[in-house]
Amino acid sequence: MRTSPVLSALGAGTLAFGLAIAAAPGALAADPERTTPAVDTPATADSLLAAMERDLGLSPHGAGELLKAQEEAFGLGRAAARAAGDAYGGSVFDTDTQELTVLVTDPAAAAAVEAVGAVPRVVDHGAEGLDAVVAELNEAAEAAPSDATGWYTDAESDTVVIEVMEGGDADALIDAAGIDASAVTVTEVSERPELLNEIAGGLPYYASSGRRCSMGFTAFDSFDRVGFVTAGHCGTVGTTVTFGSGGTGRFDYSSSGSDGAFVRATSIVRAYPGIYRHSEGDYVAVRGSSEAPIGASVCRSGFTTGWRCGTIQAKNQTVLYPQGMVRGLTRTNVCSEPGDSGGPFITSDQAQGVTSGGSGNCASGGTTFFQPLNPLLRAWNLRLATA
Repeated sequence: MRTSPVLSALGAGTLAFGLAIAAAPGALAADPERTTPAVDTPATADSLLAAMERDLGLSPHGAGELLKAQEEAFGLGRAAARAAGDAYGGSVFDTDTQELTVLVTDPAAAAAVEAVGAVPRVVDHGAEGLDAVVAELNEAAEAAPSDATGWYTDAESDTVVIEVMEGGDADALIDAAGIDASAVTVTEVSERPELLNEIAGGLPYYASSGRRCSMGFTAFDSFDRVGFVTAGHCGTVGTTVTFGSGGTGRFDYSSSGSDGAFVRATSIVRAYPGIYRHSEGDYVAVRGSSEAPIGASVCRSGFTTGWRCGTIQAKNQTVLYPQGMVRGLTRTNVCSEPGDSGGPFITSDQAQGVTSGGSGNCASGGTTFFQPLNPLLRAWNLRLATA
């Protein structure tokens, strides 16, 4: 079993409890240049491809080609967004055709998008218009019927999808929000999403509140103090945590409304810019946090179910958990189970977000939502630790 060059010297017992942060006597984490170790990228790249082959039904060649196409699409998407200007309405990546479609709200912008090599599609609302509909629904959430489970923007249909339990409807919510019914699509679901509270994601930590959750991504605060980004429902500001063999930390930032948090280490630790894969015993390098488009493949690490992959289905999902409403989540068809919450989502080597909750399981399949990482980094002036 291949182990991390940083953690292998600490013994197998430590490996069972240390993803992004691990106890390392004498190693202060204030200096990322000194404390951030290298990652064995050839092995982790192969492991990522293997997980994609298993969960996306791809051949080894197909998984490699998909990663290459996605990387090219990321660059093309940025160029197309600049070309479209204010008319840019988002983008959708098709894993079958490996083609990026750029949405524009003004037909006059289509030619500019084509000029940079992307395929344009004219829509009525686009990302900005649909986000406005989500905002109206969020404001009217108190009027949501008890059978509503959430809503999200759907680029393909250019509508906001409202999900309700079987037999339910969203008429009262739509009326209360004062939105045009043609801007929404109502669909029925068989399960209500729940926060994954009995949790241990990439590797576990234990909150003084009694929750067991997972470390997501290693990051540094504005004072270069190391910690990790995780799920906000795992603890409020001031909640203390333990991890590894004697590691301690504190929730310095936490938001239940966006389900994100930053836990600062309060003991001597060492930063590790990678994601631990339980089944293989190796690490995936984190090299940045470029946001993947809708349709891109995404994988996550979970303490309960290991490495699982799927695709990004939608962004700006509002979820009505029994514990409260959470906004701005990203929707995926990656499966998860209790014990996976707070753990990291990654596309190629780019960090995407941390597990919030979902429905279903890894036997029959399900839906999992993650809190995007970049808004948390910006809001709290955090710096992602990268390889």
